[in-house]
Amino acid sequence: MSTVAFLTMCIAVAASLGILLGMVKVKGVGLGIGGVLFSGILVGHYAHELYGLTIRTAEGALTFEGGILHYVQEFGLILFVYAIGVQVGPSFFSSLRSMGLKLVSWVLVIIVMGCSIALTLHFIGIIPVDAMIGIYTGAITNTPALGAGTQMIHDMSVSLTDDGIDPIAVGFSELVVPSAYAMAYPFGVCGILMTIIVLKAVFRVNIEEEADKYFKSKSSGIPSITTVNVKVNNSDFFGKSLEDLPGLKEGRVVCSRVLRDKELLVPHHDLILQDGDVLHLVGVPKDVSATVKVIGKPSSELLTTRGTKISVQRIVVTNSQVYGKTLGSLHLDSRFEIVVSRVIRSGIQFIPTPDMQLQFGDTLNVVGHEDDIKAAGNVVGNSTAELHKVAMLPIFLGLILGMILGNIPIPVSGVPAPLKLGIAGGPLVVAILLSRFGEALTFQKMHWYIPQAGLSALREIGITLFLSIVGICAGASGFFETLQGPGLSWMMWGAIITITPLMIVGFLAYKFSKINYLVLSGMLAGSCTDPPALAFANSMHSNPEASSLGYATVYPITMFLRILSPQIMIIIAVLFADFGA
Repeated sequence: MSTVAFLTMCIAVAASLGILLGMVKVKGVGLGIGGVLFSGILVGHYAHELYGLTIRTAEGALTFEGGILHYVQEFGLILFVYAIGVQVGPSFFSSLRSMGLKLVSWVLVIIVMGCSIALTLHFIGIIPVDAMIGIYTGAITNTPALGAGTQMIHDMSVSLTDDGIDPIAVGFSELVVPSAYAMAYPFGVCGILMTIIVLKAVFRVNIEEEADKYFKSKSSGIPSITTVNVKVNNSDFFGKSLEDLPGLKEGRVVCSRVLRDKELLVPHHDLILQDGDVLHLVGVPKDVSATVKVIGKPSSELLTTRGTKISVQRIVVTNSQVYGKTLGSLHLDSRFEIVVSRVIRSGIQFIPTPDMQLQFGDTLNVVGHEDDIKAAGNVVGNSTAELHKVAMLPIFLGLILGMILGNIPIPVSGVPAPLKLGIAGGPLVVAILLSRFGEALTFQKMHWYIPQAGLSALREIGITLFLSIVGICAGASGFFETLQGPGLSWMMWGAIITITPLMIVGFLAYKFSKINYLVLSGMLAGSCTDPPALAFANSMHSNPEASSLGYATVYPITMFLRILSPQIMIIIAVLFADFGA
């Protein structure tokens, strides 16, 4: 069997077993996608024992097989974080304004507490510097931090060697760092999952209620839309057109249908009002109430379209020629016997105004005759196929820009290795920006909308590849053998570094800061830049927006600080070290 075929089979077996393991639940609690990590460890162990799979040489360099696995692992991570960025981008900036400072503040507490615990373990003589860095980066499940810490350990070992000091004897072996990382990583993931599960049990969280609270808070800055039937009995408006009515004239209120002499009519702006007409008004409560007070009084008559020639349907903007154009410029109401009563965008309803710019995926609630609605649908697109089609060009352009951004070095004075957003941070930030501003930047020629099914596929494929290969590499690199040495103690210290800050902050943030549980779960996963934990948090509700938003809100600053933190810890350890003793 070829190397590629063998590795593909290993990944597929690990993924299949892990998904099945994740389905197993005890009292409603299961590992979810995290099960792939543990099945990967078993597959990697037996692939090494039975077929000689080796990830690294004795000198620490990647083998040919290890190089292939490493690439697929990182590519899976890229797909996962890019999908997350596209999903949360449209609401990211409003979320950042409303709760960003609060979430970032709690993350800073988590980072400082984790570093303090690790440094304390070192200074009281329990673990050397190299193991401290490996355990810490594994406990926070941050591979870029591992890379930065390992590089600095290497630089320090070279410097110590030049000074005639044995670096291994004083705890600066770069080979120890990845071993300690591998020990702490799986239980670092478990620690985050455990924290999320424990918080849910302690506070008796109802997931559906938390989701409902989140979506209500999301639209809290946008007035709710109401409908009222009003009978025209103010003689000042008899013989006047609809567009002369207060509220309708300014575009704050929409009349979606008119009942006249038991006949339902499609209202046009030039429709002449008569005594006793009943209007179905749509708008913000205060605007609708103001209009009702002026023209008449509320009516109990039903203006149902059932059994009439008029119907209410929804049409979707999918025509690329319409992107960026204003609703008024299409003249739908004058070209066809229809009225657009509201626009639905990202699940939020808006009163349509002539100057509203249309975006891909906008849904127009339309009232009119069926043939006219169909004709209007042809103008805006209304193509189910287009709505569910994944545009590939924007995805790959986004990945290109993400790689460029992620690899821009950020020099820090006194730190040997420059900081970078990396292959995870770069695509995430770019995806957030493009999904929010991409259409405007490309003059409405491209859109970064990805259908829910496409987003789900990118997320799940990406995280499954990443987790299965992390497990395979750990299993093939002597995971169980290391357990018999210092590995068990490394796991224990790593679990303490992971769980203690998360549990304390999780309790305080939910109890006293009143952070939504789903957002909090995403924030906790983001505080460790941990995709498996995010996948677990996302699986708690059918719509993963809340947890993904919590993750993405804190991710950029967390990634920067997590990469910087092991380097600062090494500097502190070196400043207090006595290499001549």
